[in-house]
Amino acid sequence: MSSDKNTQKQAPERLGLANTITLMRVLAIPVFLVAFLSSWPLLFDNADFVFALRPWIAAAVFIVIAATDAVDGYVARKRGEVTTFGMFIDPLADKLLITAALVALVQTATLPAWIAFTIIAREFIISGLRMVASSEGVVIAASNYGKVKTWLQSIAIVLFIVKNHTMVFGIAPASLAGQAFNLVAWGIMLVAVLLTVVSLIDYYRHAAQVLYNPEEKRTPDGRSSAEE
Repeated sequence: MSSDKNTQKQAPERLGLANTITLMRVLAIPVFLVAFLSSWPLLFDNADFVFALRPWIAAAVFIVIAATDAVDGYVARKRGEVTTFGMFIDPLADKLLITAALVALVQTATLPAWIAFTIIAREFIISGLRMVASSEGVVIAASNYGKVKTWLQSIAIVLFIVKNHTMVFGIAPASLAGQAFNLVAWGIMLVAVLLTVVSLIDYYRHAAQVLYNPEEKRTPDGRSSAEE
């Protein structure tokens, strides 16, 4: 009987529908990059028109991929499929999508490299802090700053993908409407960058309690008191 229990404990977690959706999100990232950066419109006779539509198609693909983040989370909670693998792959999928989009925008000279670097560097630093905290047996919960930051980054990226290609809908980039669109895109992006920095400071503030006083700041259940 005990051997059966041990076998059950050692059995690997099933992938499940939620994790399958998350993995599909990761695998769809190259589709977004191809849609945004490749010369596939040349396959069509009216290549110029398709090239004009390309950023909008890429933006639509990005939105669909980003939206699945809410879907897999809902499915995981609804079906009781919250797994260790899911907790690993879900935030990683978000980071890969955001990073891919930022690098693509830099490559097309649409976004300054310093913005992409700031956002991507934040993820590297947070990952490092998580590793240190994990080695102390502590999990630091994500803050609301980080969640809002992710959504603002996604919205800003979509606007930046299409902001120089509004002519396809009759809005000239140099027109008053085009300039207003550009200002909105920049405004949201700068707020997203600000929240990126604020969320990093907030996360470090909680992680510092583990880094410098691990024993004093740990609750009996092994979690950081910063989460309380």
